[in-house]
Formats: sequence, structure tokens, C-alpha cells
Amino acid sequence: MVPSSSPGFSHPSMASLLASTTAKKKSVSLRVALHHVLPKLPLSPTDRGGGFPSEKTVLPLWIAVNRCLKAKQARVGITAFWIHSTEPSKPDHCNKEALPSRAISTAMATASVINGELAAGKSASELNTGRFTAVYSEVQTSRIDHDLPLPSVLKGSFKIVDGPPSSAAGNPGEIAKLFPCLFGQPSAQLLPCREPVVSEKKLKIGVVLSGGQAPGGHNVICGIYDYLQDRAKGSTVYGFRGGPAGVMKCKYVELTSEYIYPYRNQGGFDMICSGRDKIETPEQFKQAEEAVIKLDLDGLVVIGGDDSNTNACLLAENFRKKNMKTRVIGCPKTIDGDLKCKEVPASFGFDTACKIYAEMIGNVMVDARSTGKYYHFVRLMGRAASHITLECALQTHPNITVIGEEISAKKLTLRNVTDYIVNVICKRAELGYNYGVVLIPEGLIDFIPEVQTLIAELNEILAGGVVDEAGLWKKKLTGQSFMLFELLPQAIQEQLMLERDPHGNVQVAKIETEKMLIQMVETELEKRRQEGKYKDYFKGQSHFFGYEGRCGLPSNFDASYCYALGYGAGALLHEGKTGLISSVGNLAAPVSEWTVGGTALTALMDVERRHGKFKPVIKKAMVELDGAPFKKFASMRNEWALENHYVSPGPIQFVGPASDAVNHTLLLELGA
Repeated sequence: MVPSSSPGFSHPSMASLLASTTAKKKSVSLRVALHHVLPKLPLSPTDRGGGFPSEKTVLPLWIAVNRCLKAKQARVGITAFWIHSTEPSKPDHCNKEALPSRAISTAMATASVINGELAAGKSASELNTGRFTAVYSEVQTSRIDHDLPLPSVLKGSFKIVDGPPSSAAGNPGEIAKLFPCLFGQPSAQLLPCREPVVSEKKLKIGVVLSGGQAPGGHNVICGIYDYLQDRAKGSTVYGFRGGPAGVMKCKYVELTSEYIYPYRNQGGFDMICSGRDKIETPEQFKQAEEAVIKLDLDGLVVIGGDDSNTNACLLAENFRKKNMKTRVIGCPKTIDGDLKCKEVPASFGFDTACKIYAEMIGNVMVDARSTGKYYHFVRLMGRAASHITLECALQTHPNITVIGEEISAKKLTLRNVTDYIVNVICKRAELGYNYGVVLIPEGLIDFIPEVQTLIAELNEILAGGVVDEAGLWKKKLTGQSFMLFELLPQAIQEQLMLERDPHGNVQVAKIETEKMLIQMVETELEKRRQEGKYKDYFKGQSHFFGYEGRCGLPSNFDASYCYALGYGAGALLHEGKTGLISSVGNLAAPVSEWTVGGTALTALMDVERRHGKFKPVIKKAMVELDGAPFKKFASMRNEWALENHYVSPGPIQFVGPASDAVNHTLLLELGA
């Protein structure tokens, strides 16, 4: 990062020249200004030859731009301008004054080392695979320099204290057999201490994003990087590109301050991108070993969900078994909210995603009330668990909310669910309300036993050959499955028959349950109309809110939480810990009071029987029907059903009284 002032600057008129150039219009492109300014700059031979501006060139230019902006003599629309130095300085990431944020936004994230090769002789477009911050919105630009608070324990000297031996979430005997090196290891806690802890050791750390996107992932990486800059200067961070496949293929990029800067507090995973590959075969483990040996890694941080952290634990076990120096730490990521326990109270991304969905649901609610004639059926992403649906219900107060775990516990059928929705619609019609909002979890189908039985039977039948058009194949269904299949709308029947995965199985995730329920509700209401039990009209609108929530700008909570997770992961690796998941607790309190440590990954493990063998899995955290969030919802849902208590949360706030609000689920679970 180039300093904002320099004693060697010998062009005092540069700022006035740039100011006079840009002041000619209220809004002018910096490229136009540079056209007039660059001829006045002391260009090096490299510059004149069409290369990048030298550091001597950049210094006075930054100062001129900075002075112009501070003088507010023009709204400068910044376009692409490359910053290059043969030996770029390593800026203090906390020194926000070192370079004005508006000036740095001319840069694209660049990498000087990609897969170990210097980028000599390459064009700018070939060298840079990151973001043009020139096109950032005002909000994005302001978020880059948003100061992230750290828990107090991470600000000063600290020591890492081990806890008691750990066990497992289930089947500890089997977990002990699968993880002989790691099982039983204690969790760790960072505690403040008076004695300064100084370490001269320089680390080489790798980081990989695994699985689906979640807001805040970039801040985890920034936290890791900043920890090393603060506590282990001269260390190196490598980002494996494209997820676990990047580890196996040793595709990486060296992460520098310049490279990660445009991604601070930004959504997405595009800094290094993610992937859903798994490292599970002997050959794949061998590839991972070769990659970490090639880069001489002291540690690897795996940022992912339950499957990814299971993979992280397997890697840690494998590396320790072979006496390799590389340690492995996980970080809890998933918008679904199903990776959590007492020690890991939240997975990052859940807070932001729910707030994004809640805004859209609130908008739909206002639309429903405004038109007075539509029922909006909203399916929400979340895989198996219904955490997102429950949280959005607590934030917005919809008329009907279906919670999958309750359906399963009560062994309700698809007809039971349909009747429940129809009964509420009929009661609201009597009150003069022919509109409303219905929330449905993405994994609803997985919670209905009869549907699972039908799908299993269909998989068996379709695996045996071609289905005849006359429908004789239906005779192979059991009586209950046949009745259920006939109950389904034709479009859903076709979806069950045609949407197959490579193994020939029904792709349950692609079943549009919101449309299915609309059609089933229409059929039942028409039946009641003919019976004289319903006299009004029904119009259904379907929605699926999913990908919209995965890459939004992280909320203040997620931004700070992720930064602390990354910083903590760096501390754990610095201490030589392995097989832990970075854990930040006391989240209902101010950030300064958060606790930091690491939880043994084996403590989260259970086993599943697959293909005759026990396979380790991190046990999913489902909605607990005796938990505080569900109890709160259950106590209010009857009132919400018949009355319009709609809440429109609006967009995520980054400043002001609502900016630091934490999601209801977390607060209720922590008893706040």
C-alpha cells in the first residue's frame, strides 16, 4: 500500500492540476484526468514502454488524487488504473490512513505468485483474476474500510489453555477407531495473560473454501492473514483455488495485502472460489500430502460446513498419522444453520442470509396486503434443517410456517400439511382476508415419511427398466405409495419420474414443493367449494429464495464473527493445534466480550452405516422442538395465522441502531 504522503514528492502543483482538470465537470472519469496528469509525471523507461507505472510515478499520483478528493472539487468516477511495484510494501492492515479508500478503489486484486510462478511478461488481464473495485457501489466501497472490532482476548497477549479430554456426539467407540490419533484430544481456550508472548517463527498457511457460498467467508481469510501479519510477521498465506480440488491439484495463489484488500467485508467466495469435491480416497489423500509438502505448509484452514469439516478432521488425522508437520483447523460455514453445538453456537452466513430473505419476505407481505388477492408460498433454502424458515418466521410473522422437524415428529402426511394450510385459508376468508404468506423449508419432502417411502419405491422400479406409458408400472407400488402418487399434481408426478441424478435416483432437491402445495391447496379448496364449505377465491404465487442470500454483503455480526474465527484459527495454528474447529462464543455480548478457542472436531462426530462400513459424519443440528426459538414461534403462530402482524425488516443496516442486531435464533438459544 502506498503511503498517503511522501517527503520526496516534488510536484506541488499536481493536486491543483488534477483538481482543475476534474472540476470542469461535476462528474468526470479519472481516466480523463490521468490523460492530462500523466504527461507531467516522471515516467520511468518501463512506464514509457507501455508497462506499469513505477512506484515513483504512483506516489505523486496518489497524493494528487487524495488531495483532490479531500478538497471535494469533483465527484471522481474512478475507472481501471493498475498499481504495480516490483517490491510492493507490506502495509499495516489497520492503517486506514495509509491509502485513501477512494484511491485504492482503482485497483484490482492482483497476485504476484500463481502456482509458484512469477507473473513476468504477462499482460494485466492475464495477471489479474480478482475484482475491479472501480465499479464498487458506495456501500461496497464504504464496507472495505469498515473497522472490525476484535474480542479483547485477541488484542493483547494471550495463552492457549487445554480443556478436559473430549468424547464424541455419538458412538464414541467407533469414532475412536476411525480417529486413533485425534480422538479424545481436548478443546482449547484463549485466555489473556500479562506476559508478552513473542514468536519469531514465520508460518506458511494454506486456506481453502469448501462447499456452498456463505456471507463472510472472505473475512475469515482476512482474519487469518491479519493474525499472521500481527503476530508472525513474514509469514505466507496461500489460497487454494476452486475448493478441495485446488488442494489435490495444488492450484494456489499467494495472498498478499493488495490481493485481499478489495474483498474485505465483501460477499461471495470469489477471492479464491470454492468447490464441492471431497478428499476421501487414498489417491486423493496422497495428492493433498504432496501439495502441503510442496508448499512446506505449517497449517491448513478448511472453511466449510459439516461435510467439509468432517473432511478437515480426516486430513488432520492422516497428516498426524504420517508425522507430517501440517496442522489442520476448520471454520464453521453454512447459511443453513445446521453446524452448531454448545461450543460452536453459530455457523457464519446464517445471520446475513436470514436477514436478506426476511427483507424479501417483508416486501412480499406488503404486496399481499396491498393487492389483497394472493397467497404467496415461499420456499426457503436450508437443506434438511428448517432453521432459516424458523428464523425468517420470527423476523417477519407470516400467516403460515411449516417446520419440517415438527412434521417428522408428529408423523404428519402430505395431506395433513395440505389440510392445515387450507384450514387457515378458510378461516382467514371468513375474516375477509383472501391473501397471506406461507413459508416452507427447502427440505420439507425429507421430513414426510410417506414421501420418502414413495421415492424409495420409485427408485427401485425405475432402476429395473423403462416405465410403460400405460401406467402398469404403478401396480408395483404399495397401496399407500400408490394413493400418495395419485394425490400429487401431474407436474410433480412427472418431476418425480423424469428428474433423475446420475445414479438414477429422484432429485428431491429439485422438487418445487411450493408449487406442489399450491396445486394441492387449489384441489382441496375446490373440493370444499363443491361441498359448500368455501365460497371465496384463491390465487397462489410461488417463490424460491435461495441463491439470493448466499453472497450478500455480510452483516456487521457476520463480518465481525468471521474475522474473529479467522484470527482465532491463525492463533490455534501458531500454537501447533490440529483437528480443531475455530470457536467463538458468548455471541450475545458485545464483540469485546466474545470468547475464542477451538473445539475438537471429533467431539462433533457420529457415524453412519454406508455400504457396510461406518463413515464419520458431523452430526447435523436440527430445529429442536423443545428449544427456545421454536417455543417462541409456537406461542405466536395462531395469532399470526388469523391476524396480520406482518413485519417488514427492510434491507440489512450497516450503521445506525439496527446495524448490530443479532438474529432471534441465536439470542433465544443463548437465553439473551
